[in-house]
Amino acid sequence: MEEKNGKTVVIGVIGSDCHAVGNKIIDYALTEEGFNVINIGVLSPQEDFINAAVETDADAIIVSSLYGHGEIDCRGLREKCDEAGLKDIFLYVGGNIVVGKQEWDDVYKRFTAMGFNRVYPPGTPIETTIADLKEDLNIK
Repeated sequence: MEEKNGKTVVIGVIGSDCHAVGNKIIDYALTEEGFNVINIGVLSPQEDFINAAVETDADAIIVSSLYGHGEIDCRGLREKCDEAGLKDIFLYVGGNIVVGKQEWDDVYKRFTAMGFNRVYPPGTPIETTIADLKEDLNIK
């Protein structure tokens, strides 16, 4: 295992989604890369992500959604983070975040408009997210 990098990330599966396998893989991969991972698990409302981030002074929140309702579940998260004093926190989202086959550019634009720093299409390898996290959080 790599040495801790001093960065804390909150991960979880938002909304009424109970997909746990990917969440465990993300937890393992981030931990192996030296992140302090706060895994709030599945079926998590926005408030759980925010409370965990506030309590742990997290650097980023990674939201997973696999059941297609991510757009509804994620709406307003940036504003709630700002209200909770997390104005500079990095927000990431990935998985099957919308219902049906939609043009990726449109999906990407909607989520960035909602305040997400990084938006990943289905099937994005966790290594991509880790590379982006390291870049965003200035980890060498």
